[in-house]
Amino acid sequence: MKILGISAFYHDSAAALIVDGQIAAAAQEERFTRKKHDAAFPEHAIRYCLEEVGCSVEDIDYVVFYEKPLVKFERLIETYLAFAPKGFASFRRAVPVWVKEKLFLRREITKGLGRVHEGKKFKGSLVYTNHHESHAASAFFPCPFDEAAVVCVDGVGEWTTTSIFHGKENRITALTEQRFPHSLGLLYSAFTYYAGFRVNSGEYKLMGLAPYGEPKYVDLILKHLMDLREDGSFRLDMSYFNYCTGLTMTSGKFHKLFGAPPRKAESEINQFNMDIAASIQKVTEKVMLRVVNHAQKLTGSNNLCLAGGVALNCVSNGRILREGPFDNVWVQPAAGDAGGALGAALFTWYQLLDQERSQQLPDHQMGTYLGPSYSDDEIASFLSEKGAVFTTADSDQALTSTAAGLLANENVVGWFQGRMEFGPRALGGRSILGDSRSLEMQKTMNLKIKFRESFRPFAPSVLREKVHECFDMREDEDSPYMLLVADIQNEQKIGDVDALAKAKGLEKLSIERSKIQAVTHVDHSARVQTVDHERHPLYHALIKEFDTITGCPVLINTSFNVRGEPIVNTPEDAYFCFMATNMDVLVMGRHILLKKDQDDFDEKQLEEHLSKFALD
Repeated sequence: MKILGISAFYHDSAAALIVDGQIAAAAQEERFTRKKHDAAFPEHAIRYCLEEVGCSVEDIDYVVFYEKPLVKFERLIETYLAFAPKGFASFRRAVPVWVKEKLFLRREITKGLGRVHEGKKFKGSLVYTNHHESHAASAFFPCPFDEAAVVCVDGVGEWTTTSIFHGKENRITALTEQRFPHSLGLLYSAFTYYAGFRVNSGEYKLMGLAPYGEPKYVDLILKHLMDLREDGSFRLDMSYFNYCTGLTMTSGKFHKLFGAPPRKAESEINQFNMDIAASIQKVTEKVMLRVVNHAQKLTGSNNLCLAGGVALNCVSNGRILREGPFDNVWVQPAAGDAGGALGAALFTWYQLLDQERSQQLPDHQMGTYLGPSYSDDEIASFLSEKGAVFTTADSDQALTSTAAGLLANENVVGWFQGRMEFGPRALGGRSILGDSRSLEMQKTMNLKIKFRESFRPFAPSVLREKVHECFDMREDEDSPYMLLVADIQNEQKIGDVDALAKAKGLEKLSIERSKIQAVTHVDHSARVQTVDHERHPLYHALIKEFDTITGCPVLINTSFNVRGEPIVNTPEDAYFCFMATNMDVLVMGRHILLKKDQDDFDEKQLEEHLSKFALD
């Protein structure tokens, strides 16, 4: 049986295909269209999923949409009526879009599937799941637990903004929820907007900025903006916000409370912005800890699964693991709306069709390597066509040995291997890698490779068997999806700790603080990815070889893209990104390209490539 899950029309459209209960393929539409957070019907992602298993739209038994559009439209109408006549301009803009595509979704899905395979028609059943059901299913059904508390926190689905489920065997049962407009996700997005970053795109920047500031405004937020209760539920004072009916997130009253207007995008980031980021981050952690504690009381479980956009806040996840009541925490790697496509398909298979679910270790998600892959022959053919100069390693051992040596000499390496990752994190399939020991590598990669803000931290990829040597984590502790933050071990800390504590803002960046400086944030934390042989043997072999050469089992791992660009998908995407940046080396399959051997990419070509991507 084949079940196709779809998320679309809001942001991060995606498709996922389940074949007889197994996750066969999943991908975001943005990776094919090259439009970041593409919300269009995911016909390219669907086509890939079907081609991966060799079938057409006629072979699909169920198509499942990840939420219920009529219920969502009900919320839109009720919200505007509640605030009328305020917000009429926003209402007038929203309704035509709904009438054209979102309200008559069956028609749009049928048309979209017709474009995937011309002349072939979908003959199966169309199912709609609830938005938070999709999130909860995406979190529980792929996890390694037979039973777990499931917490979903995001901006808003139909009405729900926070939900708690209990997952057991092949069922998830809804226990409690919080409803719009009282939303932790939208609160965090309001502060993202206030700090001058793009909503639904820049939230991770706010999280990365937080360690540079002091949480001076926590009490102000808790006193004026929200009434927080012991169980993690809360009510927002909506007079401070404008997202219900307006075209902005915050109101004049909000700006007056904090004493400044919103920061303009791309303007200088000052200490106030950093303190704002630190404050809302602390509030988010406080709320999430209360929510998960309540979830444990409701379920009595020792296991926790997380999904929804707020589950991508890896700092909060780290605190939940360390300070929360659960022994084990599993976070859906595609926790946002893209993962809803996967959850919708899994919910149909297990809960609606009542199929048996068995435990699978380490989990059912296969390292989330669920996207397209390309053979060495396909890559070589493309490179030859472009006139690229490359060598080819005759074995995996030769490849990892050469690449590790280049990394040890502080070369920045584009690493393109196997299937593309599903979700927002590059995990060794489509990654840019560097030497974690380098004092200058963070600045170099931010400004000359990624073309992004200097404050942004980079994540470490570490051998799982050595994670405890470098980070404050248990021996062999699993964090394969880069969704947990941990402090570095004291043995890794160097430099003047007092000077670091006294430094203000971006001054902290220039202070030596760690033996693995390039992946150590200014608060001595890191967003950790553990790498094991089972899920990614080649990437594990590379880091192991780097460890043999340097005595360091840690590499910098950042996504293979420039600012504003989706993560690369094809060899062509990777090649152009490599040529348009100051990357030193590109490794695709067993083929190795050195930048110094290539013809120069002229300025016009560089500008043409970078101009395709709007700043995020």
